[in-house]
Amino acid sequence: MVKSLDSIKSPIAEELKVFEGRFREAMRSPVSLLDKITYYIVRRKGKQVRPMFVFLSAKLCGGVGDATYTAASLVELLHTATLVHDDVVDDSFERRGFFSINALWKNKIAVLVGDYLFSQGMLLALRSKQYRLLEIVSDAVKAMSEGELLQIEKARRLDIEEPVYYEIIRQKTASLIASACSAGAASSTKDEELIERMRLFGEKIGIAFQIRDDLFDYGTDDVGKPLGIDIKEKKMTLPLIYALEKAPVKERRHIIRTIKKYSDQPEKVREVVDFVRNSGGLAYAEKAMARYRSEAFELLREFPQSESRQSLEDLVTFVTERKR
Repeated sequence: MVKSLDSIKSPIAEELKVFEGRFREAMRSPVSLLDKITYYIVRRKGKQVRPMFVFLSAKLCGGVGDATYTAASLVELLHTATLVHDDVVDDSFERRGFFSINALWKNKIAVLVGDYLFSQGMLLALRSKQYRLLEIVSDAVKAMSEGELLQIEKARRLDIEEPVYYEIIRQKTASLIASACSAGAASSTKDEELIERMRLFGEKIGIAFQIRDDLFDYGTDDVGKPLGIDIKEKKMTLPLIYALEKAPVKERRHIIRTIKKYSDQPEKVREVVDFVRNSGGLAYAEKAMARYRSEAFELLREFPQSESRQSLEDLVTFVTERKR
């Protein structure tokens, strides 16, 4: 059974309230235009899944302290910065049902806002002398950039194989969730073995999370993501990679050609979606997602049973069973 986010948050509900105030304060600027934009960002914030991973990981590894609030703000500032920049890179005018920053204020301002958020995050860690936290999150931002560039490089030829796919999503998606878990742990313990265990836990969840997102591309139109959007953007996801690997050479060439030349035509996108569905690609991806989730649970269950461990398990179920 998938629990609600409110139920999952219960062990850290007070901490999240305090965090919201601190995060708003970290976004403030004396420049009125910037302050207006950051206020807009705060108002349309998402589910706060990454801060939840930070606080629950901290509680699991020793307890929430002042450094944990710094870790959560740092992760959320850098995550928000990457989203602002991603919308510019993808020429996207909408995020979470709201206009994107670049849609409202154009690309130049959006890039500068992203830069501001990056610098605020780094300064937050430096001013509180949380160098380990800064190292953890900076490694994640570096990996995200490398993963994005690797995907762009490979998308030109549509020749991604499974090991490359996993490397891309490990860097692009899983690295930030891994950093949220390891930064949370590092805010409450200096035990590097525990910090690494939580990093690995977060990485496995991040991979499972991305595979789940890949599956939405082949679902129905009411899952919160347009059908076939990854195909339109020529992204090689796990269901498609598996389907192409199993297809006869002639059919594989036909599908690749269709994606390359006709991905802007709805009937052609539907043809690719049907090809993947009929190939067993969805079942294969679902098994892969379940495997990574199971490995994450195994890492968690090395910790004693506690309220925070249970909430982490429930949060894992939430992000891998979500409908949107």
